[in-house]
Amino acid sequence: MLHLLKLEMKKFNLGWYVKGAMISNIIITAIVCSVIYIAQREGDIPISTYQDVYVLIGASVRATFIVFASVLIAKLVIEEYKNRTILIMFTYPVSRKKLIASKLALIAFLTFMTMMLSNIVVAGLFSIINIYFPIVPFTLSAKQFIGEVINIIPFAIATTGTSLIPLYFGMRNYSVPATIGSSLLVVAIACYYNPEIPLVNFIPLQLGLAAVGVIIAYLGIRNIENMDAM
Repeated sequence: MLHLLKLEMKKFNLGWYVKGAMISNIIITAIVCSVIYIAQREGDIPISTYQDVYVLIGASVRATFIVFASVLIAKLVIEEYKNRTILIMFTYPVSRKKLIASKLALIAFLTFMTMMLSNIVVAGLFSIINIYFPIVPFTLSAKQFIGEVINIIPFAIATTGTSLIPLYFGMRNYSVPATIGSSLLVVAIACYYNPEIPLVNFIPLQLGLAAVGVIIAYLGIRNIENMDAM
């Protein structure tokens, strides 16, 4: 499996993903700072604690990388079927299940790692900016920062599972637009941010969506022996 993961990474040259993640972190930081500043000025969203800030950062990061995951699914799976290049891979002396499982494992690994790192980077950048250009009336201690990072882990795990849901829509007609478009619907549900209806912070919903994503991935792998590329 590790050998297959290495082959997939070499095959698709994921440098664009790393660059995209770095640029996204800068953009997310700028948007979060702007939203919080405007909210503080107009009083639209009550952001009074550092936990509120981290919920907003977490929602933004998770929404971004659910969409990124759908792009990975489109490139590593859907386009292979659409262009029929998957037929070449199916001639390898490796089971189809392992080939598809390696692709999905790579997508899950990249999604989880980039979400964790991006949460830390964006939160760190926000804290630094807040020191020199106060946006919120409080500072974050190192202990509180570490505590919030630990709190991110279960949501990152749940979102990793959730990010696999677009696979179902993409595999129906081997459609790249359907894959990416469905990720926006998933984001609208999983990352809905409203202090009165905090779906983004409602862990039972997040775990439920993750379970749906894992089941979709499992069924896709289990049935792959009976599927042919169109």
